[in-house]
Amino acid sequence: MRYFFSAGEASGDLHAAQVIRELRDMQPDAEVMFLGGDEMAAAAGCEPLIHYRRMAYMGFIDVARHLPEVLGNISTAKKAIAESRPDAVVLIDYPGFNLKIAEYAHSLGIPVHYYIAPKLWAWKEYRMKKLRRWVDRLYSILPFEPEWFGERGVRAEYVGNPSVEEVKSAIDSMPSRQEFERLHGLDSRPILAIVPGSRMGEIKANLPVMDAVARMHPELQAVVAGAPAIDADVYRQFTGFPVVEATTLQLMSHARAALVTSGTASLESALAGAPQVVCYRAVGWKWAHDLFMHILKIPYCSLPNLITGRIDRQARDEVNREAVKTGVRGWIIPEMLVHNCTPEAVDAQLSPLLQDTPERAAQLRGYDEVKQRLFTSASAARTVAECITGKR
Repeated sequence: MRYFFSAGEASGDLHAAQVIRELRDMQPDAEVMFLGGDEMAAAAGCEPLIHYRRMAYMGFIDVARHLPEVLGNISTAKKAIAESRPDAVVLIDYPGFNLKIAEYAHSLGIPVHYYIAPKLWAWKEYRMKKLRRWVDRLYSILPFEPEWFGERGVRAEYVGNPSVEEVKSAIDSMPSRQEFERLHGLDSRPILAIVPGSRMGEIKANLPVMDAVARMHPELQAVVAGAPAIDADVYRQFTGFPVVEATTLQLMSHARAALVTSGTASLESALAGAPQVVCYRAVGWKWAHDLFMHILKIPYCSLPNLITGRIDRQARDEVNREAVKTGVRGWIIPEMLVHNCTPEAVDAQLSPLLQDTPERAAQLRGYDEVKQRLFTSASAARTVAECITGKR
């Protein structure tokens, strides 16, 4: 059997690698060709056709600036699919790119499996037609998605959330706090984890704010989580705090609290038990915030809030009205977005989480609810592998 995988960023690389390992466990002679990163390379036993470092462009302006490279990547993927004629194409999130691959594979009669359903409930619902036409099986990692997609004529199968397994595995093999300090040259002060994202634009926008907040708390030891595809020197342009690479889950597990750029990391922080404030600065103009809120169809940006709260239009409008008055969005986690993401505003939400306060206790109770809602008895990666091979 031959398989073609496509993942365009670090989290997709990790999730895809788990599926590849399960496939090769079930079919030891399976051949895998892929666009992705180092985790997939280790699982597949070969190098990527294109590393995701050359694919991780996000937003209209970023894509437009790198359009020749984006088009070249699409052309490379199509050529590889046409020449190898895989038995299945497996796409991991990253819809702007991967839906183009889905269309091409479908035109060749190759089954298309989409793992980690695009977040169309947040924006770009028009892509629903593309999913309906070109994707044979859609796998969801969020428990509210099957109902949402089903109401719009697309069947999505909830397979569990891979972050649950990843966090458990990381914690089970995690060094002690003392060993973690020794490995990274840290001292014994409580840790404030700073997680500014995995894309250059996110880091540039959010890390200066996070750095300023951390400097308000000399009693804490701020430590920056470095993303796999970003050189540590990039972070050092914006902060003097230590940077640890490829150990984000360990860092969160040992942290007293965390400042997290919205994305998968907010869920990982919840599963690791680190109270957090979610930040998303981007540009700091109020009109940009208002436009963002108009485009956004959901009340929250962070996954723990979405998993435990309501995502209907009424909830969005209620949260928007409250955010206009207070500058804070949130259900269990405070979200500081765009022009509201300032050092002073973020610190006002962080400070109560540093002590044994009602705010900290409420967030940790919310984390328990997140875990309960995500729980499945089977591994998400194993379930997806069984679906791809026709065993489910």
